[in-house]
Amino acid sequence: MTLVRFGASLDEVVLQALDNFVIENHLPNRSQAIRHLIEKNLVEKKWLCNNIVAGAIVMLYDHHKGDITTKSNDIQHDYFDVILSSQHFHLSHDNCLEIVAVKGKANRLTELSDKLIGIKGIIHGKLVMSRVE
Repeated sequence: MTLVRFGASLDEVVLQALDNFVIENHLPNRSQAIRHLIEKNLVEKKWLCNNIVAGAIVMLYDHHKGDITTKSNDIQHDYFDVILSSQHFHLSHDNCLEIVAVKGKANRLTELSDKLIGIKGIIHGKLVMSRVE
């Protein structure tokens, strides 16, 4: 990988937004913030193009509410081709955290995550994806 330096002119409002982004994301400098934003943009374009991506679906839920585990397992069996592994953590007597590692076409992973996160009783859920080179 070759490091290329470039100069950029930004108006004051954009520069302040960039500085706020650096602070909010605990980045060391503006260059890292710009790199992060460009990389994020490239990844999101890959999602739209339906390229192969990898990621994780993270879900937090109260296992006493509903039949979340059974419903989640049923859905996951329908997507065995994109699931790499799944981990289940007991955070407390009631709350569980489940992380499902995935790799496949972006739209299929999004479809899977929408179904899992949409299960009644899921407190919080999120899909994180990154490009695969």
